Amino acid sequence: MGTTLTGQFETRREAEMTVERLVQEYGVDRASILIAAAGNENSAGEEQAGSDRAAGSPTPESRDDAALHGSIVVTVDLSDEELAGKVRAAFVEFEAFDVEQD
Repeated sequence: MGTTLTGQFETRREAEMTVERLVQEYGVDRASILIAAAGNENSAGEEQAGSDRAAGSPTPESRDDAALHGSIVVTVDLSDEELAGKVRAAFVEFEAFDVEQD
């Protein structure tokens, strides 16, 4: 029997780091992972992080136009309960909130 885990992240970077951990270290198939904005608008998360922040010198002018319209949702469909534990651990490591299991 399969399980679906869903978690929300404040930044795109946290969501992407979680996905990379799942794929590269735990062997989760990328086709089993869905990443989406929590709301109806495109979103890079609730706060700037990673490539949305200004870089060190030399850098182009600062930008403040990141689409910060809510959290990023990561959904993972799994058939292996042992793997589900690793997914939950990755969600915790990268500070997911509102984690749900179906």
